[in-house]
Amino acid sequence: MEIIGEKAVVSSSENGKSETETTESSSKDGSICGFDSLHHLLQESLSPPLFQEVSRLLLGLNCGKSLETIALPEPARALSSKHDFDLQAYSFRADKESLRGPRLVRVGLVQNGIALPTTAPFSDQKRAIFQKLTPIIEAAGASGVNIICLQEAWMMPFAFCTREKRWCEFAEPIDGESTEFLQEFARKYNMVIINPILERDIKHGETLWNTAVIIGNHGNIIGKHRKNHIPRVGDFNESTYYMEGNTGHPVFETAYGKIAVNICYGRHHPLNWLAFGLNGAEIVFNPSATVGELSEPMWPIEARNAAIANSYFVGSINRVGTEVFPNPFTSGDGKPQHADFGHFYGSSHFSAPDASCTPSLSRYKDGLMVSDLDLNLCRQLKDKWGFRMTARYEMYSYLLARYVKPDFEPQVISDPLLRRST
Repeated sequence: MEIIGEKAVVSSSENGKSETETTESSSKDGSICGFDSLHHLLQESLSPPLFQEVSRLLLGLNCGKSLETIALPEPARALSSKHDFDLQAYSFRADKESLRGPRLVRVGLVQNGIALPTTAPFSDQKRAIFQKLTPIIEAAGASGVNIICLQEAWMMPFAFCTREKRWCEFAEPIDGESTEFLQEFARKYNMVIINPILERDIKHGETLWNTAVIIGNHGNIIGKHRKNHIPRVGDFNESTYYMEGNTGHPVFETAYGKIAVNICYGRHHPLNWLAFGLNGAEIVFNPSATVGELSEPMWPIEARNAAIANSYFVGSINRVGTEVFPNPFTSGDGKPQHADFGHFYGSSHFSAPDASCTPSLSRYKDGLMVSDLDLNLCRQLKDKWGFRMTARYEMYSYLLARYVKPDFEPQVISDPLLRRST
């Protein structure tokens, strides 16, 4: 037994399991040594003073203080308990201003696993996922959420890894079944909803896109954004299903603030984040589907860095669970063919422009993350750091304009002595 702080932690060998067995068990069920998140592992393993200091370093401080939790209404908590989904809520404050009042908006992120095996009839799979999401969205509505974002392609399995065309049947127009389903909640709860779908563009030869539909708080469709960047990692290539989007970097002005959607792989591209900021976004959502071996060390870094560099809030969403497909496939990673892409590790969270962030939702359970955001913090951090004023956009644009030309030559100045014969 090892003593950490004031608490005793039993090693894996004393539990009757080797370190390898514990690691394998954790990877299979999605936990971290039996805990649903790193935050809870640290909370249980460290004394309160040590945990507070570690949290300060890992999560940052919001206006000089730790994030406060929000007490959500009993109906929301009852839905979480009945349907077994993780429910967390935090508040990001801003400094009090003399000429502006607070600009508070309550925002929600939904992560979930599929509801039926991938072998079930497609109609049953879609119906079951609608039923599964209903209590989570109802909990958001009961909590007074103003804007909610679902995960990438939430209305289907993440079949893009299989390269099988039959999964294209899940594609639908922007005013299709999934949008109609969510429009009812938008009207019922006066809520803006971001609906990431596999889009079938009827007007352009039934082209497929990876699209986020923005549903207004009156149930109207405000607009759409199509995923800008397509992953090509090994032989995992989502352009089997859709290509890079053609909608640019739109920011949608809603009743609750200016929002944008940076879909999944776009989070690896700093200029993608920058473009949404230049267009005035106050909250950028990153609906994703990513697995542990591929990206988990990057997950808490990229969105948080984007929030800092661009002075806006970021909501990061990732699905959960391991989705097993009927036909094995390979992923260009040197491993034999396999029937699943890996474990989707959830861990959805919010990041703020002052470098603070929430703990993450569970790595293996469905979940709803609720956060109160004071949008005044965006301008306050712009004033504090002056990133927009100190950036050298004219220099960057000059470099980029030259870079995209075929005859581009990098600006490299070599030491003349490097090529001197010895």
